[in-house]
Amino acid sequence: MTEPLRFNTSPLISGTLIALYGALTLPLPFLAAQTAAPVSPWFLWGAIAGGGLLLWGALSQRVELDEQGIRITYPRWVPPFLRQQWQLTWSDIQGLQPRSTSQGGLVYYLVTSGDQRYLLPMRVAGFARMVRAIEAHTGLPTDVIKPLAQPWMYGILAVLTLLLAGVDLWILTTMG
Repeated sequence: MTEPLRFNTSPLISGTLIALYGALTLPLPFLAAQTAAPVSPWFLWGAIAGGGLLLWGALSQRVELDEQGIRITYPRWVPPFLRQQWQLTWSDIQGLQPRSTSQGGLVYYLVTSGDQRYLLPMRVAGFARMVRAIEAHTGLPTDVIKPLAQPWMYGILAVLTLLLAGVDLWILTTMG
């Protein structure tokens, strides 16, 4: 028996989204204190921490592939309302179905014999390896499947996030 393959959310994607969250929210308690806003900075710190924990939980999805099938899991600490866990055996998967997104991209669903559809995770590190493993186990052609977001897109977002964080820091240090 071979070891299961495990795929986590790409660090480029999760790191960029967590950094963007920080750049957008961390200045708020400082600004609330500087401007005497009616919202307590302590309340904002608590809300930011809670939101950050929820974001981290949502980004902690793991895809596992073994000889039996494919599984989407989350750590136990992730609240059930954030989990979109599912499990399929290889024999259950009968096809792949592309669907257009509202932004013009394509996502793919694994279709079962009961005509149920399960969204193929597309933001994992090692996406090409995962897709090849799915093809090896199901016999379905996966050569047309590409990741939803290319790494350069998240690279640009990471650079813009760093610029935003720099502007935040400049504003906070020059506020009088």
